[in-house]
Amino acid sequence: MKSSISITLGLALLSAFAIAGEPNLKNVVVFQQEGRFGGWPANHGIWSWGDEILVGFEVGYFRASDRGHSIDYSRPAEHVLARSLDGGETWRIEKPEGLRPPPGEKVAGVPTGEAGKPLMDCQGGMDFSNPDFTLTARMTSINDGVSRYYYSKDRGKSWEGPCRLPDFGQPGIAARTDYLINGKHDLTMFLTAAKSNRKEGRVICVRTKDGGKTWNFVSFVTPEPEGDEYAIMPASVRLDGKSILTCVRYRKFIDSYISKDDGETWERLGQPAPETGGNPPSLVKLRDRRLALIYGRRVEPFGVRARISSDNGRNWSDEIVLRQDGGSWDLGYPRSVQRKDGKMVSVYYYNTKEHPERFIGATVWTP
Repeated sequence: MKSSISITLGLALLSAFAIAGEPNLKNVVVFQQEGRFGGWPANHGIWSWGDEILVGFEVGYFRASDRGHSIDYSRPAEHVLARSLDGGETWRIEKPEGLRPPPGEKVAGVPTGEAGKPLMDCQGGMDFSNPDFTLTARMTSINDGVSRYYYSKDRGKSWEGPCRLPDFGQPGIAARTDYLINGKHDLTMFLTAAKSNRKEGRVICVRTKDGGKTWNFVSFVTPEPEGDEYAIMPASVRLDGKSILTCVRYRKFIDSYISKDDGETWERLGQPAPETGGNPPSLVKLRDRRLALIYGRRVEPFGVRARISSDNGRNWSDEIVLRQDGGSWDLGYPRSVQRKDGKMVSVYYYNTKEHPERFIGATVWTP
């Protein structure tokens, strides 16, 4: 009898442990429309206020391709937002006029629909301490274009801009959304600059201390990659008052760099994701001070993965499989937030064999 009780209790404990160790996955659809291509949330950004979540992405027209992105480069595309009021369970699509690109610009390399305001110089005075403040940065070219940003004071319901970003003495700037708020008028942004040969690219750190009126170059985060290698699409978190961790996309893997002097100098920390097939990181500092790294996997089996660090990014867990039902390599580019109950919401673009058109999906999971 005692042996039977012990075995039953042991099995129950093992079962409970297994359940606790699972990320408790739930996949939901953020945007999916027949004949359309939804893509690249990592370029636009994600913001949250409790269980209210806002994420940006691009929508164009689907055209199947075995070699490049399956988007029709001859038809119009547009910036859109998706907002959830229930922690990422359901979403509605928004198309603010203020996010339209300036005349003559393209979105995702394709013509835009209706153009917005002309590019302008920011007058400064943005209040980054406003809890409803959001900023999204966009680019014209991955190599030598002029980049811009838009900002909102009301959780993305209305937007100001587009405001011009300087070139910081670089051949070109390819801006995507990655920034840290330091104070009321003080913000650090991480951008991709073209390499000296005008090819893509290396990560730089820049800063404004007057609410966006002037921007100053702070440092190169990464060395300049050789040959056809690139270091692009950073995702950054502040570890403490002076320490910043930045994860960076390389051609086949994700690397990490740490600054202990508020971005002035950087050292390579390690390679948290050695096999991504070319996908940017999404990096989140959890409320228990652990770090979560989320990324798309563009080598088979295609999908979305995550890793956890308990020592500020020096060591990382084995891969956590969030999805592995991808239909092709053309997926990923996640952005993630942690909601009030501690669960993560990771948003990405995706496709499956059953749904080959690119849609925006989200996984709700427990880290």
